[in-house]
Amino acid sequence: MEIRYHGHSCFEISGYGGRVLIDPFLTGNPKADIKAEDIQQLDGILVSHGHADHLGDAIEISKRTGAPIIGVYEMALFCERCGARAHAMHIGGKHEFTFGTVRLTQALHGSFFEVPGSENNFEYAGLACGFLLQMEGKWLYHAGDTGLFGDMELIGRRHPLELAMLPIGDNFVMGQEEAAYAATLLRAKRVIPMHYNTFSNIKQDPNEFNEMLRRKFPESQGIALKPGEILRID
Repeated sequence: MEIRYHGHSCFEISGYGGRVLIDPFLTGNPKADIKAEDIQQLDGILVSHGHADHLGDAIEISKRTGAPIIGVYEMALFCERCGARAHAMHIGGKHEFTFGTVRLTQALHGSFFEVPGSENNFEYAGLACGFLLQMEGKWLYHAGDTGLFGDMELIGRRHPLELAMLPIGDNFVMGQEEAAYAATLLRAKRVIPMHYNTFSNIKQDPNEFNEMLRRKFPESQGIALKPGEILRID
């Protein structure tokens, strides 16, 4: 299995069952290593919530590749109205796809769409969520945009996590200390920090986070990927 980081909270995950993209904010992302049109073959697009830096290019990529946008019901409905394919779910539910199993988790965050071409017009996009993804028998957790919450411990108890992708940018999401504590609850073998340094108000040093993680939970390995870098899991 390969996990490739595309900057901000965007990951491309490939396994023998297929390829998925998570939170494809590429156009307008100063940290992105690829363009939306570079994505040619895809089996699913997981979108944690409707904010522009997460929904990003999902609708355009779905229209071009035919890959369904997977997320909460309200957001999926909006994407379908925009011409994309979508598979609606909700928090706590799971579904088996060709590429693997997806379960939606809670995330403490907001969610709305800025309707294109209509200034100051917003549409409710349902609850924000995170994702548990099982591929090749391994569980991965993408927390989406979230603050710290106690049920992360329950997620870790019920799903032996090979990898957790956690926001560290602070201001809108968890900061480094909260994310490091979240890692002690989740007990993942590896942790990749995300959602930092894209904008000035989420500036963080991922190496500081990795060191904090080492002190708090040395059983977990912190891995700070640069955009374009790949983590391989056997």
